[in-house]
Amino acid sequence: MDRNSKTTKIIVIALLIAAEVVLTRFLSIQLPTMRIGFGFIPIAIAAMLYGPVWAGLAHTVSDLLGIFLFPAVGGFFPGFTLTACLTGVIFGLVLYKKDVNILRAFIAALLVVLFLNLILDTYWLVILTGKGFTVLLPARILKCAITLALQTALLPIIYHLIVKRLPFAGNQQ
Repeated sequence: MDRNSKTTKIIVIALLIAAEVVLTRFLSIQLPTMRIGFGFIPIAIAAMLYGPVWAGLAHTVSDLLGIFLFPAVGGFFPGFTLTACLTGVIFGLVLYKKDVNILRAFIAALLVVLFLNLILDTYWLVILTGKGFTVLLPARILKCAITLALQTALLPIIYHLIVKRLPFAGNQQ
């Protein structure tokens, strides 16, 4: 199977989008002040297989599908969709055609968590809630620390146990 055939690519991306929606909306750990999710896994797989453009597109589509099929409190806000797109792009830039080891996973997760989740998403929450940036930051730092550890640990495992073994993945290095 050719991983770059249009049919294979569309099918795989569609399956990863569906998986992201399910993991984010139904299989996340919801705590009183934060949600720890596993929706990054299908997006990271898309990034490893197809690069930044496809991963960014997949995460954008999954974010839009998720919010419109399963509306959350507060509804749609385009800033979070932008963050989703940029997450896929960053994962793609760091993970595509690379051997995903702990260091590379840490770099990808750190960029996403620090710049997108901590800074950009907190800014979006300031706009939505009217609360000050520093008021929202402490709880967000805890969530980002947990997310950083989770992504750093899981990305190499996903790469070595799943992505490298896919029959259409080809040589990822």
